[in-house]
Amino acid sequence: MLPYGRQTIEDDDVAAVATALRDDFLTTGPRVEAFETAFAARVGARQAVACANGTAALHLAMLALDVQPGEVCIAPSITFLATANCARYVGAEVVFADVDPDSGLMTPRTLAEAIGRVGGRRLRAVLPVHLRGDVADLPGLQALAQAAGAVLVEDAPHALGGAMRFGKKNERVGDCAHSAMATFSFHPVKTIATGEGGMVATNDDQLAARLRTLRSHGMVRPEGCEPWWYEMPELGFNYRLPDILCALGLSQLGKLDRFAARRRALAARYHDRLAPLAPLVRPAASPGWSDPVLHLMVTLIDFQAAGRGRREVMETLRAQGVGTQVHYIPVHRQPYYRARYGELDLPGAEAWYARCLSLPLYPGMADTDVDRVTAALGDALG
Repeated sequence: MLPYGRQTIEDDDVAAVATALRDDFLTTGPRVEAFETAFAARVGARQAVACANGTAALHLAMLALDVQPGEVCIAPSITFLATANCARYVGAEVVFADVDPDSGLMTPRTLAEAIGRVGGRRLRAVLPVHLRGDVADLPGLQALAQAAGAVLVEDAPHALGGAMRFGKKNERVGDCAHSAMATFSFHPVKTIATGEGGMVATNDDQLAARLRTLRSHGMVRPEGCEPWWYEMPELGFNYRLPDILCALGLSQLGKLDRFAARRRALAARYHDRLAPLAPLVRPAASPGWSDPVLHLMVTLIDFQAAGRGRREVMETLRAQGVGTQVHYIPVHRQPYYRARYGELDLPGAEAWYARCLSLPLYPGMADTDVDRVTAALGDALG
């Protein structure tokens, strides 16, 4: 069975974890700082703060910005639940932005429309998602957010290893050249895995210090106090990432270039093998400035023209050993958000959702697996 995504764990990853298990620290130890330092260097940010998972990274970002109840955060409707939920965790309200129907990304146009729905409330944060691994228009989004008095926070768990070129400048996902923070996830299907884990990258030393305090119960140890003394001036959370998982993260980070190259090669093969299925099937659109390391191989399928429903196609593929997934159900459709904000008309998100289907993509795949998947897809669509 080919799942839509899976981790690549090798003998040296296992050995790194085994070594950590034999050392003195299982929870917070020297590998946490080592992983943070290596990650920051890899993405080009001044600081990186490890935490329990990608959702915790988003929650910490909202806490570090001191987002308050009643204030507003804007998130695209095509994303995982956590992008919107992190605002609700701190009592803020969510305004959902529409997306480009072919890339799934928030755009300056859809952000401007969402800002128009904020009304008289204070807009605090804009959270673009680098969906699939493709980078949103950061300069365009930043300009609109800044004009509205808001902070840009990149939700980048799909995009580790990706690059972009805005104008004449080469940039890396996570360098925070256009944002206050960028958040990442190390869930098993992501580009590198720690089992569960997350990271917040930033160029702001004060934000980094606050993130570290908030991930550990809000505790601080004032200078000059007794060695056992600690204080909790504000409420924090236990969002720490254990040393043993950072050992795995360090080992995986060392393979990022290899993983990225393999994902890019597989994506290129998909583009070639899917071409004969056009216009019925085509890969999701990639902006010209984005050089992604794709986390998801999303195809956009005209199921109506094919005369086959998505469920039927997925079940047919599964019977042939090909796993697929849908990324994502528009978050504004979720019962919680419909009850809170009512029905919304976001046609780009609806058009994306109606057509999207994620095919298997992970470094352990062989070239022939891509051929098998695309042939099976052609058969499933008749």
